[in-house]
Amino acid sequence: MKKIIGVGKSLEEQQECLKKILLQSQKIKYILETLKKSSLKNYYVAAGCINQTVFNYYHDFDLDYGIKDIDIVYFDLDLSYEAEDKIIKEIQLLFKNNLFNVDIKNQARVHLWYGDKFGFEIKPYTSVEDAISKWGSTVTCIGVRMEKNEVIVYSAYGLDDLFNLIIRPVKGQFTKERYEDKTKKWQDTWPLLKVIPWD
Repeated sequence: MKKIIGVGKSLEEQQECLKKILLQSQKIKYILETLKKSSLKNYYVAAGCINQTVFNYYHDFDLDYGIKDIDIVYFDLDLSYEAEDKIIKEIQLLFKNNLFNVDIKNQARVHLWYGDKFGFEIKPYTSVEDAISKWGSTVTCIGVRMEKNEVIVYSAYGLDDLFNLIIRPVKGQFTKERYEDKTKKWQDTWPLLKVIPWD
């Protein structure tokens, strides 16, 4: 296991550690650089592909190991399906020759379909950062994007849990069942993770 370089550091130092790890992944680096060519402004590459790249780094795994897709989230007050579909098609075209799945969602629209998918209604998000802050664990609530040549990091709950390999629940609109299912899969894949129980 590699030295966990972000432990005990300031948030600013941790952000630099995160950037260094992410930019060692050719996939993440390519995605961040490619998205600069898109029409997206208010967006992040977020969730699993970010924290799982760090998990892989500290497990000495290939940096792409276990990553199923790339989540790209943005915020646009045009709530029409057509506007979101146009963005989805634009981003998919940018990555058409690459062997990974991209999942693109306008977070301003999530409340319109969340109830049907998950069984309970949620309030509309107020920003892309607000949306990210509601995801199921503290290490999931992280997003990055590249502006010019600088990686911008948003971490709703800081980065201590990520660098300590701690999975801690965020309960606002997640359920115990979904949290336990996700964390079991993660621990099976990355055995050094330390899961904080839901209760």
